[in-house]
Amino acid sequence: MNPQQAKELGRRLSARREELGLSVRDVERLAGVDDATVARLENGVIADPRPGTVRAICEALDLVVADVYPLADYPGSLPNFRPYLRTKYRGLPTEAVEQLDRIFRRLAERHGLDPTGPAPGEDELPEEPTNS
Repeated sequence: MNPQQAKELGRRLSARREELGLSVRDVERLAGVDDATVARLENGVIADPRPGTVRAICEALDLVVADVYPLADYPGSLPNFRPYLRTKYRGLPTEAVEQLDRIFRRLAERHGLDPTGPAPGEDELPEEPTNS
């Protein structure tokens, strides 16, 4: 993860913690992650955080892990639609992102899809039988 990504991850975690009215020590207690690690992540100091650490903090902050993992640049991680739009098209006004998200959710529901994405294992192709 580059320094800009580390700072963006930190901003996202810090903003959510503050939104919930939690202290760094509260997150330590809820996530089981040392408060120094939480603070260093929030300050964008840790360039290669462990996925389990990020997951525990996300769960403590009630954040969708799939939306946060791409900020940490984990291979194969994909965000949900709204965070994808915010990241890919930074110049779009918030109102446009919300409008696109509403349209996507209606389309997903119309086609019987879960707009939050597949559960682990649901998006993998079935293994083909081997001819041995």
